[in-house]
Amino acid sequence: MKRNLHLLVIDPQNDFCDLPAAYLPADPLSGTPQQPALPVAGAHADMQRVARLIDEGGRGLSAISITIDSHHRLDIAHPTFWQAGDGGAVQPFTQIDAADVRAGSYLPRDPQALPRVLAYLDALESAGRYRLMVWPVHCEIGSWGGAVHADVRAAYNRWEEATLGTVAKLAKGSNPWTEHYSAVMAEVPDADDPDTQLNQDFIHGLALADRVYITGEAGSHCVRATTEHIVEHLDAAGRARLVLVTDCMSPVAGFDAQYRAFLDAMAAAGVRLASAAEVLAELQANV
Repeated sequence: MKRNLHLLVIDPQNDFCDLPAAYLPADPLSGTPQQPALPVAGAHADMQRVARLIDEGGRGLSAISITIDSHHRLDIAHPTFWQAGDGGAVQPFTQIDAADVRAGSYLPRDPQALPRVLAYLDALESAGRYRLMVWPVHCEIGSWGGAVHADVRAAYNRWEEATLGTVAKLAKGSNPWTEHYSAVMAEVPDADDPDTQLNQDFIHGLALADRVYITGEAGSHCVRATTEHIVEHLDAAGRARLVLVTDCMSPVAGFDAQYRAFLDAMAAAGVRLASAAEVLAELQANV
């Protein structure tokens, strides 16, 4: 009997991919090639492997889900939100702690936001998962950088037409007051915004699958956060049905140790680690 095999592709977007020149369209306003905002080394090749899984193993897939990072330009994790204590700009890849804000080293550009920012940073640091990182403006809603990698989109479009199925697309990150690495819930859920709270329907859908193959970018952040949240809400049998496709994801530069620790922790929790070739064989056998 055919098994329910589910492919989950986390944030397969242009801004996260180290795209070659042929994949960089000209900006119609400047004429210069558009550039990914936060390219992860190895991500382009990862996405090509994901596309091959869909094209060559798609008959064995029962479902495909894509998560899509979706930010406003003004976001608590973007430089546009912040200024240095002397009024200067805050550079990307700056970590900001609550203590820094209380000391006046970094401040929100909107002074009225200060109480909410401090409450957020205190809650984030209490959770113990992340510290606030200021990333380059990325995956801005409506932008080229926020669009899905061309090979992945073409492959899942072909899958949709061949199977008469629909790829589920889950947007995350549009609340500018909280970081939203995970597709399951924001780092600090907003009580007034259901989209930041635990996505129980998503968890339930994954739990129905016989196997969930997890791919995407970046392995050190959004893949990690999503998988950790999924694992928290599954029993041992559910965790054993998860597969991290390790050559279809890569870490952000400088976060290799965190990525390796994540893989080790997930393996210890019962999640399987596999290569795209191993997964492809399973998909092709499931027809």
